[in-house]
Amino acid sequence: MAEVSESFWRELIDDDYKVKIIDIGAAEGEGYSPSYQKLLDLGLASIVGFEPNKESCASLNQKKEDGSIYLPYFIGDGEIGTFYETNWPPTGSLYKPNTELLEKFNNLNEVTILKKEHQVQTHRLDDIPEIKKADFLKMDIQGAELKALKNGVNLLNKALILQVEVEFVEMYKDQPLFSDVDSFLRSKGFQFHCFDGLMGRTLKPIVKNNDRNEEINQVLWADAFYVRDWMNLKTLTREQLITYAILTYFLLGSIDLTHFILSHLDEVYNSNFSEKFLEILLS
Repeated sequence: MAEVSESFWRELIDDDYKVKIIDIGAAEGEGYSPSYQKLLDLGLASIVGFEPNKESCASLNQKKEDGSIYLPYFIGDGEIGTFYETNWPPTGSLYKPNTELLEKFNNLNEVTILKKEHQVQTHRLDDIPEIKKADFLKMDIQGAELKALKNGVNLLNKALILQVEVEFVEMYKDQPLFSDVDSFLRSKGFQFHCFDGLMGRTLKPIVKNNDRNEEINQVLWADAFYVRDWMNLKTLTREQLITYAILTYFLLGSIDLTHFILSHLDEVYNSNFSEKFLEILLS
């Protein structure tokens, strides 16, 4: 199918339009590109990001993205918490690594070795003045996602799409699992849409294809995408419907859902964007 050009979307939006993105755990590894990169490239997004590692946070701010800011906060329940620093920074967490489980798998415990425990002040999403709204909320905070979500309910009420890292086994002690996150988000008006990057490992000593990072069947974690309940689009404003369509197209590539949203937009506001969209796709 043909690609829908930027000019199509420009017909729907004002010159100063921005998708509001909240990115929790925003540090970038080598070669990393966020799911919303295309929106940044088009100048259609602004970000409030959180990265508690001060050096990484400073590096993110040095990019000077238009309308974006990164803050060195631990996102949680607003209480004093314990941060478990590990030998590989991306695996640090507000939950303690479950070493007894991790050491059963290839190349997991080796990158999650506890170095030090720190007492840290956490921040509730709903209490952060720099956040006015969120269209898209992305979080990758090693098991603490549900804690952050439960303390960001006001933000969730207007969010359209979420990208949440989830675990299927207890990689961190007493952490919530996918089923817990899924139940909570469904109760807040979201539907599960898809997984991105189902990841796992093999149990020692088996190694697949001489690669200790490959799995056979055991899935351990993934990014889960949730979308606002598309059976209840009547609750969304025209601006929200447009943003929802833009996000489903550029983030998810879910052109069927994009067309579905545009069709509702046309029905309510007497336009014909869904027809134009379909014509472009089929051209």
